[in-house]
Amino acid sequence: MRGLPGSGKSNWVNAFLANHSDGEAIRRRGYFSTDDRFICEGEYRFDASKLSEYHQLNLTGFIQALSRHEPVVICDNTNMAHWEFMAYDAAAKAMGYQVRILLIGDPLDKAHQALCAERNQHGLGLRQIQAMASQFQQL
Repeated sequence: MRGLPGSGKSNWVNAFLANHSDGEAIRRRGYFSTDDRFICEGEYRFDASKLSEYHQLNLTGFIQALSRHEPVVICDNTNMAHWEFMAYDAAAKAMGYQVRILLIGDPLDKAHQALCAERNQHGLGLRQIQAMASQFQQL
């Protein structure tokens, strides 16, 4: 998954899993989102000091799911720049997986940025969203 915070990545994944015959199994064993690690007692609590650690744990879990040969493995992060998802991509391809990269919204579109600023769960304002969008690299 690729997209700005608030673009609808997680909503897309939730809809996909709801319509997949093994959706709940995929959610338990093959769905990886760094944001999920910031949820405490049902509330999102971002802690910048944990970001690097949580990204590493997310990647580790993703690779472990690949090694277990889970049928569907999903990385749900922003992945604006290539370096952010290249380890996920390389690991999946090395394990024989077909990789599908799904971009939700157009990070360079001003109206989309404004919408993301309104609805992201991180409390990011428009300037922060625009700064993230400026890091976007096309495939």
